[in-house]
Amino acid sequence: MSKTSKGNVNELDLMEFYKERTYINDIKSGKVEVAGWVHDKRDLGKIRFILLRDKTGIIQVTAIKGKVDEGVFKAMGSVSGESVIYVKGEVKQSKQAPGGKEIVPEKIIILAQAEMPLPIDVSDFSKTELPKRLDYRFLDLHRKKIQAIFKVQSTIQEAYVEFMEKEGAVFAQFPSIISSSSEGGTELFEAKYFEQKAYLSQSCQLYKQMLACSMEKVFAIFTVWRAEKHNTIRHLNESRQFDYEQAFADEFVVMDVLGRCVQYIVKKVIEENKSELESLDVKLKVPGVKYMTFKEAAVIAKKYKVHVGKDDLSGDAEKKLSELFPDNVIFVHDWPLSGKPFYIMPKGKELSCGFDAIYNGMEISSGGQRIHLPGLLIERLKAKGLNPKDFKKYVDSFRYGAPPHGGFGIGVERLTMLILNLSNIREAVLFPRDRDRLVP
Repeated sequence: MSKTSKGNVNELDLMEFYKERTYINDIKSGKVEVAGWVHDKRDLGKIRFILLRDKTGIIQVTAIKGKVDEGVFKAMGSVSGESVIYVKGEVKQSKQAPGGKEIVPEKIIILAQAEMPLPIDVSDFSKTELPKRLDYRFLDLHRKKIQAIFKVQSTIQEAYVEFMEKEGAVFAQFPSIISSSSEGGTELFEAKYFEQKAYLSQSCQLYKQMLACSMEKVFAIFTVWRAEKHNTIRHLNESRQFDYEQAFADEFVVMDVLGRCVQYIVKKVIEENKSELESLDVKLKVPGVKYMTFKEAAVIAKKYKVHVGKDDLSGDAEKKLSELFPDNVIFVHDWPLSGKPFYIMPKGKELSCGFDAIYNGMEISSGGQRIHLPGLLIERLKAKGLNPKDFKKYVDSFRYGAPPHGGFGIGVERLTMLILNLSNIREAVLFPRDRDRLVP
């Protein structure tokens, strides 16, 4: 460990320090003990400065040669950027220092010296490309802007849980190892499960339906895996999802819940993350809610010569709708039956009780009323080319008193991406997993 003449790391009683430590934003006056990262440093010969950063802010540490211990002055010259240090000293008022205060150090202990050169630029104006930053994500997370993303994401998740608890929903956990596809059509990651073949779940869809048919309102934050070989700015192979399911509900009931949920989340971010939004240069508004049928959405898209598929909206169509109806969660309902999974309730022969929700130019959620009738479920499974035997346990769960019900799922990373206007969904994941990335 590195040492100074005024102390070494072994002299630091961590238990005592934890009691005495002051976070930078709480510094007022007098003697303080602080710790953090060397954000920046300057050496003007007889005067040395360190900008010390912790999770709450930045403060200047100032040492004048001859007025502080020689070991302290030497340590301030030898310590590298992003090293972790402990500082004990006197707080002084200073108009030139950031925040109007500085610390004159009595003791400095280098707790961890960062090796030089750093593999990526961790300044606030970093020009390092995203792939290399993700290679060194543990260091990229030193940056204020990157920390801001995940502080906002933390608020998003907390707000979702708060909202659902106020709705009277039960927080549930579901299996991530399954015996067959939850949705059909999506490639699965195969897993070795003793003597059986198993898969990583691409949805908790079937399980949350089973629970809602007993406990009425349930929600989860669920990790999903999709073995699709895509390389886009909006998809991941491992992601998190906000899931909700409600008994005695059709698609309009759950659309109302989803709309209010997104409004609650955005409002909470505006209230709780002012400094993070400022760091990321994001101006947020609580969105309104707008409803239209798939047919109406298709007519609008075609009017502006934007491609629409037979049973799906293109990314360009989603962008156009958000341009025409900004600051709204746009619900597109009465979706073609051919474009929805087997478990979505039909509405006549061609339409379904399914919907998509679009926000800031991109789909954030799919949902709808589910099929609760075993005979109809078997019929729809066959229509989708799936074997009902593979879904026997699921179908059987609706044979003994299952009410009509509906629900939705929201991609956590995608919602974060759209709230913060990020250009790539990988920015909204601590450690992304995509087709080419399995580490760190």
